[in-house]
Amino acid sequence: MKQTRSLLLLSFLTASNAFTPSAFSRNERKRSTDLSVTTELVGLDVRTGKPTGTSFLSDDALKRAKKGNPTEKAKLKKDGTSAFVDVYEYAAKIRSGEMTWKEVERADLDSRLKFVGMLHRGKRTPGQFMMRLKVPNGIIDSDQLRFFADMVEPYGPEKGVIDITTRQNIQLRGVKIEDAPTIIDGLHERNLTSFQSALDSVRNMVGNPLAGIDENEMIDTREICNALNDLVSLDPVTNTRGNPAWGNLPRKFNIAVSGGRDDFAHTHINDIGLQPCVHGETGEMGFNVVLGGYMSIKRVAESVDSNMWIPADRNSVVTFAEAILRVFRDESERKDRQKARLMWLVEKYGVEEFKAKIVEEVNSYDRGVVVDDFQPRPTESYERRELTGIHKQPQRGKVRVGVHIPTGRLSVEESRQLADLADKYSGGEIRLTVEQNAILPNVSERAVKKLLKEECLGPDSRLGVNVGMIEGNVVSCTGAEFCGLALIETKANAENISKKLEELVTVDRPIRIHWTGCPNSCGQVQVADIGIMGAPARKYDPVKDKDVAVPGCKIFVGGQIGEEGHLALDPQMTGIPLAEEDLLPVLVDILKNQFGAVEK
Repeated sequence: MKQTRSLLLLSFLTASNAFTPSAFSRNERKRSTDLSVTTELVGLDVRTGKPTGTSFLSDDALKRAKKGNPTEKAKLKKDGTSAFVDVYEYAAKIRSGEMTWKEVERADLDSRLKFVGMLHRGKRTPGQFMMRLKVPNGIIDSDQLRFFADMVEPYGPEKGVIDITTRQNIQLRGVKIEDAPTIIDGLHERNLTSFQSALDSVRNMVGNPLAGIDENEMIDTREICNALNDLVSLDPVTNTRGNPAWGNLPRKFNIAVSGGRDDFAHTHINDIGLQPCVHGETGEMGFNVVLGGYMSIKRVAESVDSNMWIPADRNSVVTFAEAILRVFRDESERKDRQKARLMWLVEKYGVEEFKAKIVEEVNSYDRGVVVDDFQPRPTESYERRELTGIHKQPQRGKVRVGVHIPTGRLSVEESRQLADLADKYSGGEIRLTVEQNAILPNVSERAVKKLLKEECLGPDSRLGVNVGMIEGNVVSCTGAEFCGLALIETKANAENISKKLEELVTVDRPIRIHWTGCPNSCGQVQVADIGIMGAPARKYDPVKDKDVAVPGCKIFVGGQIGEEGHLALDPQMTGIPLAEEDLLPVLVDILKNQFGAVEK
């Protein structure tokens, strides 16, 4: 089922008279999305009919950006908010034979096109891109999924694949510049976008994959995720995708909205985490706010309590997020990119001082939003539920069916098979999870037996419903197959090792094994029961009669998710060779000694 919003989604605007200035100006301290408010035209980009992202920066932020790191200087030299126009122009010239992808300006190729969601995979697949989308709350439909498959099919089965990410998002692989306009137009026709999905942008809005079908639901996250997505990637003046107000952030920014105590959104590793909680005095439903969670090559940080609670209505959430984004945009670090995440700004202020700053900012908008103190969390015991498998919904006669998609990787054929299943059993709707799996909602109980007999869910298929407790809980980053930063191949190894572990041991609960190719930890190994991170290793070579460098890993143990989420910050083991004969025995020992596994 498509998300319905009254939005005019155009590919791009080239006429300057299409822009009516809003109050989002660096000269206007009290910002507003009220379209009736106008101000002096500042920094208009005649190619887009919109102001530039740079024009929204405060004077101080602009001054610091001019003295900032190379990325900051590049953004000032050529604004990222008009990158989509360049994509169309490059594509036309490549198709006409006027140029090749190799003649694309280097800064555009390797950096600026990321504002359109296009990341060049130059080390692995020169001339081809990964295109990252925005899929708020991880909800897609069968038409959209078939469109994804159609778009990557020309690139062949090795390069043209679709990945589900750890942010309930979609990444299309193998994309070439000359094809990008067709994809962008098709996305916008289907109420999706790739704009502002990478580099220094607010990333995909993560929500509850069970929204609206959850018997334990405290808040339906769908409307909120869509509203936040529009805040950061929809121009409130032109109603077109790409919001220049947030077109020059100092770094990427992640937001997660949890719908209940399971915290399927993983709020503790996001810059803003909204955790549902009833107000202790009024009984009103709202969110306790946690701040600053993130993972990077230099630091991994668990979010901190902000001592802020906000009501769960759309106005309150959007206003609050806007306030934090404004402060982050104008006050965060512009020199050292490793310190340009929200946590560093919170620590610079101090939690209570940062709270005071945000409350002041919210009040300046005069929208009737009240920020209260943190409210008491529930204290009764609660067990986090599983998303794979078959589970009853509160709707009579309906069940949700969690479909396991190994490491989140879908081929063109598998994508079409999943779309067919959705049309046949779930009204065309598909939910994505941060565990890189899918959910078919609202399946009739009477249709379950027929569904399980579908060939694409059978023993000869990669996809499945009733899978093992290890195999069904594997998460993996892209790995060395496409990513130039990865030290190891992850997806193929993750899928293979999990199957071997299922053959070797029996466990009595789901065991989450995450794989990541490098210390950036896109595979989020620190939240896993067992996390495997690509790293150097050495192994004895009998031919050379000495130890030699081989692909290896660090192993993290003990991460937790749910409302008691906690990160395993330090590896338990390092320098483990990745070869099956070396890694499998180590993992079996960990499973037996720390997770109660029994050998078969």
